Amino acid sequence: MKRAVSVSLGSSVRDKRVEVQLKGETILAERIGTGGDEHRARQLFAELDGQVDALSVGGVDLYIRFEGREYPLRAALKLVQDVSRTPLVDGRGLKHTLERRVFELAAPALGQIPHFHRAFIPLAVDRLGLAQAVDAVADNVVFGDLMFGLDLPIPIRGISRYRQVAKLMLPLVSYFPISMIYPPGAKDEAIQPKYQRHFREADLIAGDFLYLRKHLPDDLTGKMVVTNTTTADNVDLLRERGVRWLVTTTPRYDGRSFGTNMTEAILTAYAGKGRALTEPELNALIDELDFRPTVQRLNP
Repeated sequence: MKRAVSVSLGSSVRDKRVEVQLKGETILAERIGTGGDEHRARQLFAELDGQVDALSVGGVDLYIRFEGREYPLRAALKLVQDVSRTPLVDGRGLKHTLERRVFELAAPALGQIPHFHRAFIPLAVDRLGLAQAVDAVADNVVFGDLMFGLDLPIPIRGISRYRQVAKLMLPLVSYFPISMIYPPGAKDEAIQPKYQRHFREADLIAGDFLYLRKHLPDDLTGKMVVTNTTTADNVDLLRERGVRWLVTTTPRYDGRSFGTNMTEAILTAYAGKGRALTEPELNALIDELDFRPTVQRLNP
């Protein structure tokens, strides 16, 4: 049996271990959270190197890809500096393939590719594939990177404007400490509603679930949420707040949708090439394995 492991900076409360069947082959997928402990994460990566078929980094990207360039997140790269034998991924391959195609792939379950008047993405810097997908189906898109990433009350309106801001910011983000890229523990604290107007005005809300949850409004009646990494409790929370449609960009296994990093590690282990997969290879596997987002109607 092949084994794929995600070592995450997130809380161990969200840990999961499940056997995934892909065309008759069993992949043991395991997520191990370290609660923001960078030393523990680096130690685990060193211990697992050469012992498993694929490793992935959870809670933070190693690089941010933007317009043909990859910006290294130097603090994150320190976590995996001892990995030399096992293929290592961080999910950005699937963010530019599976998430870029999310509405196309979800269309059969939704009945069509949907269209929206206004979309809100609280943080898009590490999910540019999803941002492009949202831009293609929404008349207006508001990006909250400055609001949620830097606590500046400045919405970014439209993907063209977002690209201008990203060009200025990404060289600086490369040098941010882990505490700014992924605040230890902050994503599992009590919900603190923030910038409610932008949630309220949107009929589509998209992005990383933990960022969404941290500032989730009480009322999300009738909205679609496109996100990732949801547990059964997370789904119940969104149902209670009135969400009509929930689309998780990765398949659900045993009641849990893993993040793109864990899912990419599963595909990397399955392919058995001894390296990370290219985007064309990932797209081919998505089609070969009939990988589809999980679509759930939570409310009438």
